[in-house]
Amino acid sequence: MASFRPTKIQVYPKLGEKVTQDTLYWKNYKAPVQIKEFGAITNIDFSPVAPHNFAVTAFTRVHVYGPFSQEPVKTFTRFKDTAYCGRFRSDGQLLVAGCEDSVVRLFDVGGKVALRMFRGHTKAVHVTDFTSDRYQILTGSDDYTCRLWDIPNATELNCYQEHTDYIRCGVASKLNRDLFITGSYDHTLKLFDARAEKSVMTMDHGHPVESLLLYPSEGLLVSAGGRYVTVWDLLKGGQPLASLKNHHKTVTCVCLSSNGERLMSASLDRHVKVYNTTNYKVVHNFDYAASILSLALAPDDESIVAGMTNGILSIKHRKSPEESKEISGQQRRRPSYRVFVKGKNYAPKQDDYLVSKPVRQHLAKYDKELKKFNVSKALDTAMESWTRLRKPEIPVAVIKELDRRGTLRNALAGRDEQSLSQLLNFLIGNVVDQRFAPVLVTATEIVLDIYQSIIGQSSVVDRQLLRLRELLEREIDYQQDLLEVLGMLDTMFASSLPRKQVPFTGISKPNGLAQADTGASGRQIQAS
Repeated sequence: MASFRPTKIQVYPKLGEKVTQDTLYWKNYKAPVQIKEFGAITNIDFSPVAPHNFAVTAFTRVHVYGPFSQEPVKTFTRFKDTAYCGRFRSDGQLLVAGCEDSVVRLFDVGGKVALRMFRGHTKAVHVTDFTSDRYQILTGSDDYTCRLWDIPNATELNCYQEHTDYIRCGVASKLNRDLFITGSYDHTLKLFDARAEKSVMTMDHGHPVESLLLYPSEGLLVSAGGRYVTVWDLLKGGQPLASLKNHHKTVTCVCLSSNGERLMSASLDRHVKVYNTTNYKVVHNFDYAASILSLALAPDDESIVAGMTNGILSIKHRKSPEESKEISGQQRRRPSYRVFVKGKNYAPKQDDYLVSKPVRQHLAKYDKELKKFNVSKALDTAMESWTRLRKPEIPVAVIKELDRRGTLRNALAGRDEQSLSQLLNFLIGNVVDQRFAPVLVTATEIVLDIYQSIIGQSSVVDRQLLRLRELLEREIDYQQDLLEVLGMLDTMFASSLPRKQVPFTGISKPNGLAQADTGASGRQIQAS
């Protein structure tokens, strides 16, 4: 007896999935390395000098990791409370960090004890950064003030109190030592000049500001807060250039790729969006297991490091050229027992006898019902909620198999209101899909033919049948319009093609003379 042949599930291309250069570029990373920290990771900063170690600020510690190390190469623990915003100086020799106890600490990367301690703030310091001349530090605090400090003398140079709420982000200019920008929970961004007594520019983000980023040219500023990422043109007086709303929860941090052509934003919705900085369209998306608080890119985009609320540090390293050349989808086959016993190059001899072991066939639920000729139950099993919504190709394949067997009408008939409503919902959602239409149009015709007599007995089924009819009528109109457009295009293409021109001899003869000449020439050929 022949064995049962399982239903063949056709593989359809995913609609809307386009493989672009960005897709290939940003998917060219290895599986993430995950490291558990002691608390939520609030800041990640890469050293600007080789080997580009990165500082991770979490709970009461600042860990410094190497590019490929899974254990910290350096740890700073001289904090009495939660540490914030550990950042490297441009030469990679010093690191500064704020703290919940309002004290700002400056460390030598090669040592352990704090070189300087800056006291003056009265509440937690969430913002720290070095100015471009390397001799001053910018700080921002929950006491609504931002301050400039002199490193050699450990003294306060300037204090600005213009914000009316917590200052949670800030960035110092890398081109001008006197310029810096702060963002606050009072929804404003303020550009300060150390040579002036107050801010020189104010911008309203509209939401509490969580992160700031200056482009390398410093003509553009990016602010993140609420569900929005806003790009500001500083050369035009701080006018908004673009407002991006692609997250559905608060955006916590932004960063820029090494070439400045891609902008990345991370959010509490567990997603990282990659934007093209030319038109600010989303070109790629990353998913993470928990809400993201911090994000950083290594130089040349060699690594993507993300810190999450659950204390997990996720590190993705770029694949090497050799690993990138591996053919996708080609898996290594596990060597069989024969390979281990007799070697890979073993060849069977003429007298060898092959003992075959029957392979047990594992069938899906719908195939088991089809094997028992329970066609209605097979269709019901294929129309279960998860399968119907996540893998519509399975119900389509079962309907196609039932139609091939000639039992589709029997499987669709005799249904109660609930199962019929479920079936109509599936047809409404997929009958106009170009992948499934050849199969589902037949099923739709049979359903309408069988159940047209019960119209008026169930309001739910009536509404669904009406929606199905409207959907089909609209699709027919679309097809007619497309045929008209196709006919017009054919006419345009035909008229645009160059016509083949007959060469002009310049001599015209009457028909009789032409025939006579033809006859004469024919006689000459025959005579020759």
